[in-house]
Amino acid sequence: MPKSESTARVALKKITPDVSGAMGTLHGAAVSAAQDAKVEPELLELIRIRASQINGCAFCLDMHTKDARAQGETEQRVYSLNAWRETPFFTERERAALALTEAVTLVHDGHVPDAVYAEAAEVFDDAQIAALIWAATVINAYNRIAIATRMVPGPYQPAQKKS
Repeated sequence: MPKSESTARVALKKITPDVSGAMGTLHGAAVSAAQDAKVEPELLELIRIRASQINGCAFCLDMHTKDARAQGETEQRVYSLNAWRETPFFTERERAALALTEAVTLVHDGHVPDAVYAEAAEVFDDAQIAALIWAATVINAYNRIAIATRMVPGPYQPAQKKS
């Protein structure tokens, strides 16, 4: 539904700045944990895009596809991420992270199956699995915020790479 036709929504950052700040702090801590665990930033963007696809979050899809491309992700992989199981474009490590992301995102649908967790444990260590779970959890929370407040996609631009 276009913004002009929808009911005005609450501005969370304005009304609840402490909670919004805490969410930003959580996001920063999750990113730091991923960096410390040596989880690639490109993989984190795939996680963010995939969860946002499942949740139907246009704002986050716009943001994270732009961020992924700015980090060098190919158009082909971005466009085929929704059907990653059917393509040869993703590594075993990426496939395990995507399966874990889907299980966390769809936790109401069978929880996180042992087989999915075991697949991730074959290619990631405990710190990396923890970072992946946090990344999926944070983007799912942001998806819900963006959808509930009808954040409008489009204007976001990724930070420019430093030379």
